[in-house]
Amino acid sequence: MTAIRGAAAAVTGAASGIGRALALELAERGCDLALADRDEAGLQAVAAEIAKAQSRKVSLHRVDVSEPSRIADFALSATSAHPSLNIVINNAGVALLGQFHEIDQAQMEWLFNINFWGVVHSTRAFLPQLATRPEAHIVNISSIYGIVAPPGQTAYGAAKFAVRGFSESLRHELQMASSPVRLSVVHPGGVSTNIVRNMRTGVGVTDNERRAQVIEWFDQFAGTTPKDAALRIIKGIEKNEPRILIGSDARFMDLLQRFRPATYWRVMARRSEKMLRKVTKKGNA
Repeated sequence: MTAIRGAAAAVTGAASGIGRALALELAERGCDLALADRDEAGLQAVAAEIAKAQSRKVSLHRVDVSEPSRIADFALSATSAHPSLNIVINNAGVALLGQFHEIDQAQMEWLFNINFWGVVHSTRAFLPQLATRPEAHIVNISSIYGIVAPPGQTAYGAAKFAVRGFSESLRHELQMASSPVRLSVVHPGGVSTNIVRNMRTGVGVTDNERRAQVIEWFDQFAGTTPKDAALRIIKGIEKNEPRILIGSDARFMDLLQRFRPATYWRVMARRSEKMLRKVTKKGNA
């Protein structure tokens, strides 16, 4: 296991959502923090909230995880501020609305640079530090869309499947090398964050109503709070769980994919259509 009390953790995407909740819950459990995000005001707000209740050491870092040089700088400054840093949580992520023919290559690369390459570059930058600690942990956030792949998620699903594959292979390499570094890959279902509200829209998407419908659908679908997601991740770190599913929806879709690996979408489509009808009915009421 990796103990939280007395640890020091680097968290990307820490200004909001799951990252923010992780920062608060880790601090409450006696963990020092190096918090990274593009949103400096959001980072300051999280740090102020921690300072009201906890006397933890917190360093703040403005980082765009799509830029490898900024990640390398973050790793250097974070380990300088926290020489015993032994947990890295690669949480930063973005979403993109549109089917494959509605998004262009530049948009797909934008998403991959954050959701996949950001994870890879951060893992590479921090791994030498983690390897020096008696116990250490990497947490890479994938998605339930790293297990199932609905239509409209060609970019997001591809990146999250890639995070899963990268993480599982690296975990096996670390085990073979008898490394002190453990690795968990996380598959959240619907978590009530702003990722969908903040999503970019594909260049070929001309229907503004679709964006509103997707946001309303997500609000109904997202049944897990960021705090509950953070608590589940922390439990997974402490128990050294290689794979962390978050939410009953994620557990259902994982089982469905196992039993119907080639035809799971038929079941998911019926559930999605039912939820969409509810959203449309509510909007017309």
